[in-house]
Amino acid sequence: MLAETRRFNAALEQLLQTLPPVHTVPAEATRQARRTDGGIFPAPVYLPEALWERIPGRNGEVPLRIVEPEGEARGAYLHLHGGGWTLGAADLQDPFLRAAADATGLAMVSVDYRLAPEHPYPAAPDDCEDAALWLLDNFGGRRGVGGESAGAQLAVVTLLRLRDRHGIAPRDAFQAANLVFGPFDLTGTPSRFLWGDRELVLSDPMMDWFVANYAPGLTDAERRRPDISPLYADLHEMPPALFTCGTLDPLLDDTLFMEARWRAAGNETSLTLWPEAVHGFVAFDIECARRSRAEQYAFLCG
Repeated sequence: MLAETRRFNAALEQLLQTLPPVHTVPAEATRQARRTDGGIFPAPVYLPEALWERIPGRNGEVPLRIVEPEGEARGAYLHLHGGGWTLGAADLQDPFLRAAADATGLAMVSVDYRLAPEHPYPAAPDDCEDAALWLLDNFGGRRGVGGESAGAQLAVVTLLRLRDRHGIAPRDAFQAANLVFGPFDLTGTPSRFLWGDRELVLSDPMMDWFVANYAPGLTDAERRRPDISPLYADLHEMPPALFTCGTLDPLLDDTLFMEARWRAAGNETSLTLWPEAVHGFVAFDIECARRSRAEQYAFLCG
């Protein structure tokens, strides 16, 4: 498996050298490119059974992309997509939602939250909070929450908001938090600072760009507020969490530090590190990604 991962990384890095770095082109251009050929990610497949539900939110409608399992759903998973709060969309991962629904028996509810820089903080977490409250009102049974990259950060912020703004114990509302290579400290952890300019899905200037889009004009002290950098939050009453990251990810320390703080706060955790896997690896058809997705599905099943 490690040999395959290394071959994949080498090919990906070579491909990235032929493309303009994401932070050097307008965000909308990258969004449109991902809707056609996918860019470095698999081209999107739009499934007819994936349906849109538009729910009321504090700032207008919040679109949700919903994929139901075969038969009656035994609960629901609130999924928050990645993309640096700037890219991505709820309908760009229909096959993933289909596979997850089939494997877990949970309805997949993916939030099409507003994107930066057009809609900076707190737009995305506001939408995710509204979606979580709707899901709690509309789905019983086993409930999970999570996402990849920025989606993992938004998942933790959503849990904190349920507790601190609504008096809802997160571990009662959700029985699983699936946190996949999230950025939990937007001012940067050691692995992020040591990464440098190497472009392997992420790079130092790209990460700066994503944070500037999402939380523009804020000082580091302001970006350490728990609603932005949940690594600094009081983490009591959190649900059991599965933390996933590759060891060749500049956000590795975000995962390591958050897992330790989650556990120290008295919560259950599992941590899986995939040798030399890069940021975003679960989106690709390689063995470590297949094994990671299977582990995530088993965790969501309980």
